[in-house]
Amino acid sequence: MEELRRYLAGEAKDGLISWATQIEAAARFRVSLARVEETALDLAILPARYQRNRQAISVGQQLKLFRGRVAVVGCGGLGGYVIEELSRLGVGTIIAIDPDFFEEHNLNRQLLSSPARLGQAKVEAAAARIAEINSAVTLVPVQAAYGTENAVELFQDVDVVVDALDSVPTRLALADSCDGLGLPLVHGAIGGWFGQVTTQFPGDRTIRLLYDRWVEGKGLEQQMGNPSFTPAVIAGIQTAEVCKLLMGTGDTLRNRQLCINLLTMEFEEVELSSPDCAIGQ
Repeated sequence: MEELRRYLAGEAKDGLISWATQIEAAARFRVSLARVEETALDLAILPARYQRNRQAISVGQQLKLFRGRVAVVGCGGLGGYVIEELSRLGVGTIIAIDPDFFEEHNLNRQLLSSPARLGQAKVEAAAARIAEINSAVTLVPVQAAYGTENAVELFQDVDVVVDALDSVPTRLALADSCDGLGLPLVHGAIGGWFGQVTTQFPGDRTIRLLYDRWVEGKGLEQQMGNPSFTPAVIAGIQTAEVCKLLMGTGDTLRNRQLCINLLTMEFEEVELSSPDCAIGQ
C-alpha cells in the first residue's frame, strides 16, 4: 500500500518510527500492526522498540527476523522464556505448541505462569503475554501435544523448530520429524543446575547421537527439578541460535553440544562424536 509507505517515510525520525506512529498507521490505513511493521522494515525504517538491536542486528536482518516463522514445542520452563525472547527480538510469527495447563509447581520457574493463571492453558497465557508486550508479533496458540502424526500440520511453513520438551522419547521423535521435514531443530534440556544446547540440521541426526545411551525412563530433568535461573540461561542460548538461523549469520552449535554447569560456572563444548554430558541419559 503506497499510502502507508509514504506515511511511514514521512513520520520516520533518524530512521526510527515510534510505537504510537505504528498504532496510528494501523488505524488510519486499516491494516494490522504486523503489516505496518513489515512495511517499515522494508523501507529500512526501524521500529523504535528495536533501536537497541541496531549495533548487533541490521535493519535488513531485523526484516528477516520479522518474516521468520518459529515453532516452539513446549511452553513451560524453557518454552516460556524462548517465546518471550523471540517476541522481544521481533520474530514475526511464533507457533506455541503445548497441551498442558498451569499447575502450582510451575510457579518457581515458568515465566508465563502466575497464581492468577493456575488452571489456564499454557498456550493461552503465551498468546496473552505476547499481545501485551509486542502485538506486532503473531502468536499462534496450538493446544495440542506434538506427535509424529501431526508434525506436518504443526510445522507447515515453519523455518525453525525449538525443542522445549521435558521427555526424551518425545524429543527423539521430534528430532526425527524435523529431519524428515528438512527443518533445523534447536534443542535445549535442563536438570537442576545443569543444561545443554545443540542445533540439529537436516541429515545430521544429532539428537539421536546425543541420546544414544538413553534407556527407558524419566530423564534427569524430571528427576532433578529446576530452579528459576536454569531455564532462563538455556532458553537465552536457544534464542540466540534461532536468531542466527533466521538471519543466516554467525556460527551455530551444529555438531557441537554446549554443556553448562551453573553450580561451578563451567561451560564446556563437546563434539557430538562423544556425547558425554547429555541431560537425561
